[in-house]
Amino acid sequence: MSEQDDPNAPGQNVPAQRDDTGDLIATRRGMFGPAAGGDTSGYGGLVRTVRLPGASARPYGGWFDEVADELEGALEEQGLVPENVIGKTVVDRDELTFHIEREYLPAVARTLRDDPALRFELCTGVSAVHFPDDKGRELHAVYHLRSLTHNRLIRLEVSAPDADPHIPSVVDVYPTNDWHERETYDFFGLIFDGHPALTRIMMPDDWQGFPQRKDYPLGGIPVEYKGAQIPAPDQRRSYS
Repeated sequence: MSEQDDPNAPGQNVPAQRDDTGDLIATRRGMFGPAAGGDTSGYGGLVRTVRLPGASARPYGGWFDEVADELEGALEEQGLVPENVIGKTVVDRDELTFHIEREYLPAVARTLRDDPALRFELCTGVSAVHFPDDKGRELHAVYHLRSLTHNRLIRLEVSAPDADPHIPSVVDVYPTNDWHERETYDFFGLIFDGHPALTRIMMPDDWQGFPQRKDYPLGGIPVEYKGAQIPAPDQRRSYS
């Protein structure tokens, strides 16, 4: 078998690079894209774009169309207009994601759980991503849903602006999201309206800020290692 045909050969099993389609939300410079201060990585010359995949066109392929049809039909039965509820549907790297308008999230989650043709009984949690340059939707909450009945996995994504970081809680639909919503609030500052006890779960109660936001300062304290003094990250040598 040649190296080109070997899927385990170096360079053969890495994800494909995104093309120039989709939503451009940022251009990053350097290895880590620092917004302030000098480059401490030595890779300040790197420039790359940050893109989110755009909406996909029908047919999506496989069972994706069946799930999309059933969800849209179930929403219509409730008097909802699917186009108002689902901002876009994305099929990327063999994964199906519904981008949901935040006010409709509980209704969509309940529909996905209870409809016999869908039956996504399990939500494995919610996490978040912060895109400071994605104006008006800087905070993205991501939910992974699994159907044990049909052996299917989909994703819901909901966005909110930094200025209004509110998203409805789905603890009433998926009780196991209790701690996941608390962790997402703790690290990203997303406020899940209706959560029974939205308090910090990892950081101290009086902690200032949300550590996993991209605009959170590096800060830190100097470290002594084998007699050498290593300054805090925001005080280290700059290469620029």
